[in-house]
Amino acid sequence: MNAHTTPGGNRGIGMRLALVLVAGLLLSSMTGCLIPMYSGDPIRRAQELIYTSEDLRAITDEWERIWFLDQPSHMTPYRTHGGVL
Repeated sequence: MNAHTTPGGNRGIGMRLALVLVAGLLLSSMTGCLIPMYSGDPIRRAQELIYTSEDLRAITDEWERIWFLDQPSHMTPYRTHGGVL
């Protein structure tokens, strides 16, 4: 038996590795608490929330424009000119 090894030496390394992995998993899952997404100031936070909601609204408008969902339907009961005049 070597002077640097212990009977449970390999188990100690495995336990340390498992402990480091669990600590890393716990810390990475709490990123939202450690690094807040919005400001702590209520006025600035309200402005940031308004900007975020406007961005999300713009995404849906962009999606409809890309897939041509904003064009008039050809099945409308009245005539609609959808072309360029």
